[in-house]
Amino acid sequence: MQIKSESIELVSVDALIPHPKNMNKHPGDQIERLCRLIEYQGFRNPLVVQLGTNLIVAGHGRLEAAKKLGYEKVPVTYQKFDDEAQLYAYMTSDNAIASWAELDLSQINLDIQDLGPELDIDMLGLKSFKVDPIDNLDLNQEPKVDEIKTTMVTCPECNHRFDSKL
Repeated sequence: MQIKSESIELVSVDALIPHPKNMNKHPGDQIERLCRLIEYQGFRNPLVVQLGTNLIVAGHGRLEAAKKLGYEKVPVTYQKFDDEAQLYAYMTSDNAIASWAELDLSQINLDIQDLGPELDIDMLGLKSFKVDPIDNLDLNQEPKVDEIKTTMVTCPECNHRFDSKL
């Protein structure tokens, strides 16, 4: 395993430079939500900054939110990249890979029933999420056959490959 970061430090927002090739755009409503999330949770995810350049590689939206909140410093992890191609690939994949995820909104609806009315659903970060009343949820519904995903798995002991239903 390669660890590319050793520590987190607080850095002045004025010292950080948004990367000019960052293609991820942050609309105003996203920055507003990030502000609320940071106020609620604090900074749990530092900005990734290229060592020696102060160019932001990941965290452009968090920086915008921090500035809007009046923060003078933000947590940063400085990282070294082998070359510009590796930096660009990381910056792009950091933004793009999350779009591959599929949230199980039905399960989230079930989970939040247990968390009580004090949970502010806006803090889930889900755009336009509506809570379904518990009596509208089908708790005994079996997944349809076409909803079951099959993937190939390799046994780490014997290297046998087989289908696994997820």
